[in-house]
Amino acid sequence: MLQRPTQTAAFWRDQFEVTADDAEFLHQFLLDHQTPMRLDELATALIKEYLRRENARIEQELSKGVVYMPKQRYKLGQKVVFPAMEFAVGEVIEVRPGQNPEHGDFEVIKVRFDDRQKPIEFAAALQGPHRLNEVNGDRLLHDDALLSADEIYQLYKTEIDESLLFALEEGDRSSAFVQVDGKWLLADMLAEVHIGHLNIAEAMIEMQGRPLSAAELLAEVDLDSNVSRAMRITSLNHAMGKDERFARLNASDGVVWFLRRMEPPEVQAPPLLLRYRPIAYNRSLLSVEMLQLEWELDDEWGESSLSRDVPSVVPSTSLMLIYPHRRHGTLPLSGRTRSFFPQAELGVTPVTLVDGRWGARYEGWVVHEGRYVAGLGKWMEDHQIPTGAYITIERSSTPGEVVVDFRTRRPKREWARIAHADLENGALIFEMNKVQVACEYDETMIVAPQHLDELDQLTNLVLQRGMDVTQIVAQVTPELIKLNPQGTVHAKSVYSAVNMILRTPPGPVFFALLSNRRFRDVGGGMFALA
Repeated sequence: MLQRPTQTAAFWRDQFEVTADDAEFLHQFLLDHQTPMRLDELATALIKEYLRRENARIEQELSKGVVYMPKQRYKLGQKVVFPAMEFAVGEVIEVRPGQNPEHGDFEVIKVRFDDRQKPIEFAAALQGPHRLNEVNGDRLLHDDALLSADEIYQLYKTEIDESLLFALEEGDRSSAFVQVDGKWLLADMLAEVHIGHLNIAEAMIEMQGRPLSAAELLAEVDLDSNVSRAMRITSLNHAMGKDERFARLNASDGVVWFLRRMEPPEVQAPPLLLRYRPIAYNRSLLSVEMLQLEWELDDEWGESSLSRDVPSVVPSTSLMLIYPHRRHGTLPLSGRTRSFFPQAELGVTPVTLVDGRWGARYEGWVVHEGRYVAGLGKWMEDHQIPTGAYITIERSSTPGEVVVDFRTRRPKREWARIAHADLENGALIFEMNKVQVACEYDETMIVAPQHLDELDQLTNLVLQRGMDVTQIVAQVTPELIKLNPQGTVHAKSVYSAVNMILRTPPGPVFFALLSNRRFRDVGGGMFALA
């Protein structure tokens, strides 16, 4: 039977490559539609074109003669097409009776092919069933069993996308294609955006002091009116995306633009203390007690199988503030908090953070890849929020707003672990001292820095020396144990202390405690020297 290349895995996985003709087809396709297209839309269109070409080739071959079917009779000199032989065309040069009692009366035709030295014989006027009797022209072109373009794309999406992206980004005609907001279009379709236009956009954002969309910027940025408004918006988005002055932000109704120099430092790039570098460790060693503690902490980089995103119907949730977030005025995007904020996989989304106590409003920034929300440094300073404090997050009835609060109590001086940086030895030293606290907190988590700049230097030193969580746990745990008259320390205290100089979720910290023979698990989350 005929095997169409487009219906085989071998073709799409091993042979498919976007050719110059394919690139020309995509160029014309975008030109005809005059609208940006997603990669999957271009891929499906190209697959349909492959199917069309295949059908056109089959129609051309079928027009050269009659399709061979064993049940048909043929005459001398007749041209016959053999689809199962890659549409070979032959001429009938002899017709004689067949001799086979099993098949009854039938004929044998001898066919000569231009590319073969010897003629080949075939059965004709065969009365019994034969699979080749199903091979007729209409069936070849319109077989319901054939895979559609959508089905082919779903089956071989990875291979097709890879070849298509290479052609669009690096192929001979790649300069003709541009990508804007995840969609492809022709460079010629864009309106011209020059440096003067971009300078006006910069001035508008600076004067307004807030992110603006391309549609808002077009009020002053005068682009070619002969180009449709939708394409002018696309053109401005494309040009601003290539200019380092502008930061692309997510918004509920599309893309908005801000100035990088106006963003807080922790939005421009995640600080070292908020960057987690994945650590390999054996989770099977963690006890049920340790896993429960991990779930309670709900670290945004944790792996607790108990953690789930809080349903959007829950009006509020709470978290324990760890030092990295206190240091940089951020909140974690964890299983409990993520659903309270705008959702996206990449980029930054602006959000308004409202002080639940005083009603003050702060510009917030959801840094999706970094898994944190920035913009609360002043709020934490104004309320003197310590590391270990319980922070409450509430949904607001106003779209784009989130309420942040804390559990207040009468101000009182409390004992806390005060951290010093021993830069000479690359170590973290602790002592107990009292600090003013006016909110509820977890006493196992509370830590306070003696000199912020020295702790920041120690964080850099740890990175430069390549120190890992095992080494830091081994160093800080005896320091913390000596602060307790009972000679013990809670696992959460070690986790809190380690995170003053190295961003690490609870799992690796707990594993380092349990696997170190110097420490002994005495139950209740407590550890002592062995």
